[in-house]
Amino acid sequence: MSSSTAESVLHDVTGFEFIGNFVLRVRFDDGLEREIDFEPILFGPLFAPLRDPQLFGQVRLDHDLGTLVWPTGADIDPTVLHDWPDHVDAIIARRLRRFMPECPVLA
Repeated sequence: MSSSTAESVLHDVTGFEFIGNFVLRVRFDDGLEREIDFEPILFGPLFAPLRDPQLFGQVRLDHDLGTLVWPTGADIDPTVLHDWPDHVDAIIARRLRRFMPECPVLA
């Protein structure tokens, strides 16, 4: 298998729009549009402040990084956003372990 075959396809975010509380419709360089509800991952030092709708609403597209960024320094790899359904459960579990170890969900 060649190294190019083994590599993942990387994607960039090309645009977004607000469609609900903490929910964005995100557009990608391959034409995919995905509705992403960020509320389940909004805890920890960079993401918890984004539970404030006004702060969450300050999201912007960083064209150099090809992804969404917030004033808190929070961002998410654009390829993870592209393949969100494949990653969201692992992201939630990791954040729970890291930032809420006493959470009964983990017991």
